[in-house]
Amino acid sequence: MNKEMIISSNGHETRVAILEDDLVAEIFVERERNRGVVGNVYKGRVSKVLPGMQSAFVDIGLERDGFLYVSDVINPADLFDDEDDENETKASEAKGNDKRPAGAGRPEQRDNRRGGGGRGRRDDHSGPVQTRPEGTEPRETAKDGSGVRRERAFNGGQEARIEDLLKEGQEILVQVAKEPLGTKGARLTSHVTLPGRFLVFMPTVDHIGVSRKIASREERSRLRGIVREFREQHAFAGGVIIRTAAEERSKEDILADLQYFYRIWTDMRQKMDSHRAPAVVYREQSLVAKLLRDLLTDDYTAIRIDHAQEYQRVVEFIERIMPALAGKVKLYDKQFPIFEEYGVQAELDKALRSKVWLKSGGSIVINQTEALVAVDVNTGRYVGKKTAGRLEDTILKTNLEAVKEIVRQIRLRDLGGIIVLDFIDMEEKKNRQKVFQTVEQELRKDRAPSKPLQVSDFGLVIVTRKRVKQSLERVLTEPCPYCAGGGTIKSSSTICYEILSEVKKVGGDMDGAGVLLRVNPDIARALKEEERNVVKDLKHLLGKDVIVKPDVHLHHEQFDVMAIGG
Repeated sequence: MNKEMIISSNGHETRVAILEDDLVAEIFVERERNRGVVGNVYKGRVSKVLPGMQSAFVDIGLERDGFLYVSDVINPADLFDDEDDENETKASEAKGNDKRPAGAGRPEQRDNRRGGGGRGRRDDHSGPVQTRPEGTEPRETAKDGSGVRRERAFNGGQEARIEDLLKEGQEILVQVAKEPLGTKGARLTSHVTLPGRFLVFMPTVDHIGVSRKIASREERSRLRGIVREFREQHAFAGGVIIRTAAEERSKEDILADLQYFYRIWTDMRQKMDSHRAPAVVYREQSLVAKLLRDLLTDDYTAIRIDHAQEYQRVVEFIERIMPALAGKVKLYDKQFPIFEEYGVQAELDKALRSKVWLKSGGSIVINQTEALVAVDVNTGRYVGKKTAGRLEDTILKTNLEAVKEIVRQIRLRDLGGIIVLDFIDMEEKKNRQKVFQTVEQELRKDRAPSKPLQVSDFGLVIVTRKRVKQSLERVLTEPCPYCAGGGTIKSSSTICYEILSEVKKVGGDMDGAGVLLRVNPDIARALKEEERNVVKDLKHLLGKDVIVKPDVHLHHEQFDVMAIGG
C-alpha cells in the first residue's frame, strides 16, 4: 500500500491528511489557540473523591475537572500490544541477567482478577500518593528515582479503595488519556507514559519490557542491555518498553530516545517542585511531530508540506529518527492550496455532510448523537444489473460496498464510542455473515482499537471504537443558530481560514489599491478579535490594505472578496 502525508499549515491551524493508494483515509486538525491535551502531564489537585463511584475529580487547570478512576490510580495503563512477556523477564532474572539499578523495586507480578483489567495489567502500582490514611495497613512501597512513592494495589488481599488512595486537596501527578468531550472533563491516569520513536518511558513503574514482535533472543538481550547500562550510568529509574521499531537499530538511536526521556523527566521533576497545582509540567509534541513519530514507515512515498518553516522542522525531525526517508519530504510551493491540489478538501467537505453516496448509486447516512453514532445503508439509485438477477444479490453488493466506505468514513471523521451499522436486511444467513466478516477485515486497517459485534436478530452490526479525541465534525463545526441547534454550520475560525485560503488563490489577479472583505457580522467580529492575525496575514500576502465590512445579509458561511481603489 502506497501512503502519502499531506500537511497544510498557515500559522494558525495545521491540517494533516493521510492518503492510502490516493484515497484520503485520515484527517487530523490542530489549532494553535486550542491545541489538544491528550498526552499532557499535569500537577493536579484532587477536588473531590467519590467513594460511591470509586473515582475522583482532579483540578488540572482546564475548564472542567478531569476524571480519575480508581483503576487508573492502582493499575498501570495497558502496556500496549507489544509488551514483553513476563516469563522471559523472570527467566532472564534467573540467569542473573536482570541487573536493576540500586534502589529499584522488585519485578511486577501480573494479576488478571480485576473485572475490567484487561490483558497484562499489574497489581502493584498506584499513582503518586503522598500520605497513607490513618487506620490502613502499611503497604509495600518503592521509589522510582523521582521521590514519588508507589503503593501496592492490594491491602491484605483486598482491592484498594479510592478513599484510601486519595484525599481532597492532595496534589497528584496525572496525564490526560482522553480529551474533554462535550460536557465531560478529561479522562486522567496517574501512570504517565511518554512515547518516543523506539521506546516508551513510564516513570511510575520499574520494568524493562521488549516487544513480542522482536523474535530474536539475542536482539532482545542487546536492547535490554543498552537500556540497563544507561539506567545504571545515570541512576535513571522508571519503566521502559522497547518498541518493535527498535529492532536492529543502532545503540546511538536507542540512547537518543533515553537521553530525550532523561531531559524531559528531569524538567518535569523541576516543574513539579517549583509550580503550585494545578500546573502543566509536560506538553505533548505538535500534531505533525506526533504523527511522524507514530506513523512514519517505509510505506510512505512522500510527505508534502506547504509551509517553509514547518518543512524545515519536519526535515530536521526525520533526519534524526529515520534519515533514509528525509529525501521523501517535499516542499509544496504552488499558489493553489495543497489540499485542493491533492483532492483532500473535497473529501473534507463530504466528511461534514451526513449523506455519503456510493459509486453504485447507493448511499450511507451518518448521524452523531451524544449516546452513539448511527449509520444507515440505503440502495438509493442502485437497482441491480439490467439482466435478470435476485434482489438478495443487489442488496448484498450494496452492503459490501457500504462496508468499505463506512470504515473509511469512521477513520476519516474519527468517530468513536458505540457505532451502530444498520445494513439493508438480507434473508440468507451466509450473506449476513459475509458482510460481518468484511467489517472485521476492513477494521484491521484502523489504528484505533475497535471491536465489531453482530446482532443477528435485528440485522445490525455494532462497533465499539476507542474514543480519544473529538470527532472531525465537532472540531470543525458548531451548533447552527439558524435552526436552534438542530444542525451545524462551519465555525467562525473555519470560515476565517477559508478566507485566507481563497485569497491565496485569487490574490494575484486582484488589481486595485486595497481589498474589501464582506462577511457575516460574526465573522467580522472574529477577524477583529481572536482571529485578528488572519487579517495581518492577508495584508502581508497581498501587500495591500484589507477592509473588513460586516454584512447582515450574508449567511454565516458566505463572504465576498473584491478589489477597491484605482
